[in-house]
Amino acid sequence: MSSDNHQNGLPSALRRKLLMGMAALPAAALLPKAAFAQAPATSAVNTTGLAVTDTTVRVGILHSVTGTMAISETGSVQAEKLAISQINEMGGVLGRKIEFIQEDGASDWPNFAEKAKKLLVNDKAAAVFGCWTSASRKAVLPVFEQYNGMLYYPTFYEGLEQSKNVIYTGQEATQQILSGIDWVVKEKKAKSFYLLGSDYIWPRTSNKIARKHIEKNSLKVVGEEYFPLGHTQFNSVINKIKLTKPDVIYAIIVGGSNVAFYKQMKAAGIDLSKQTLVTISVTEDEILGIGGENIAGAYACMKYFQSLDNPNNKDFVAAFKKMWGENIVIGDVTQAAYLGPWLWKLTVEKAGSFDIDKVAAASPGIEFGKAPEGYVRIHENHHLWSKTRVGKAKLDGQYEVIYETADLMEPDPFPKGYQ
Repeated sequence: MSSDNHQNGLPSALRRKLLMGMAALPAAALLPKAAFAQAPATSAVNTTGLAVTDTTVRVGILHSVTGTMAISETGSVQAEKLAISQINEMGGVLGRKIEFIQEDGASDWPNFAEKAKKLLVNDKAAAVFGCWTSASRKAVLPVFEQYNGMLYYPTFYEGLEQSKNVIYTGQEATQQILSGIDWVVKEKKAKSFYLLGSDYIWPRTSNKIARKHIEKNSLKVVGEEYFPLGHTQFNSVINKIKLTKPDVIYAIIVGGSNVAFYKQMKAAGIDLSKQTLVTISVTEDEILGIGGENIAGAYACMKYFQSLDNPNNKDFVAAFKKMWGENIVIGDVTQAAYLGPWLWKLTVEKAGSFDIDKVAAASPGIEFGKAPEGYVRIHENHHLWSKTRVGKAKLDGQYEVIYETADLMEPDPFPKGYQ
């Protein structure tokens, strides 16, 4: 939904309806005004000209809902809208209802930067929930730092970054890559790896970190290849994999390319119940396109799977399906995106202000005990403490959780020896 529809002249109910981008008003729009009463004065909680009124606060949603990344990012949009709806039903943030403007990054990194600037400069968004690829995040980071905005970024990523203007709600490399390789070496006695990835910063940097860790443990990388986003012809590399016979295929292919890759592997006779494959990029969202029968037996290393058995997650999955349909699936990044609005709400209320500098300063130590993945906490480096889990893909498109760390892992975006 573009902000073109955000016209002050529209009736408030219609404006709300347009902003939500849904056919009907959310329950929050039907709440009595008393639910948003007792709000502190706007002059006290907004000293920097953000889009905050006595009754509303405006935020941005910035993801790809078109192009090759839509298969991965649509879930993030749905999760952020669910969180915003739930927060509004509880009375909003500092007594103000959240209204959002949604922009489409369209799987194009310069477009992400342009839309980020619009949300911060024109729309005065108090926070933006967005991006998926590291390429899109790197494109918008200078914009958020220049215009002093706050981005809640939900994707597992390569690390090697920290900003006052970003809260990273996904995992960084030590929590996902190093931990996952340690697991497969121990459990599968793996000694050789074939590294695959899409051709941009996250897969290349992640595989660089993976290679260093593999070689530090006196193990071998027998191949490493990259493919353009949207690539669909994998038969050549599949033949190389069959010739080199690695103990582990380590795959960081993203977006729609996964559909072709896993289907072509199966067609070529690679049996994932016998050939170990570890991915850090295929969530339940992608499996919906791939088909469970084409990826069953593969392992994923992430912090969240829809099948997690805890009360928080059961409530979250039920609410998600109620809003978006019984057949919907929920992946790691979708869950991390859901955390963004909640962490922002908790931080704003701790700071007693929507001002970006105050929110940034109040972020370390913020705890969210209702996270579907379990309890999470923001570290001083603006990443989250979280567990690492390994799931095994099943025919029904879900993952069976077969391993998790006993404790939360401290985020370390700049690990020594891996930069």
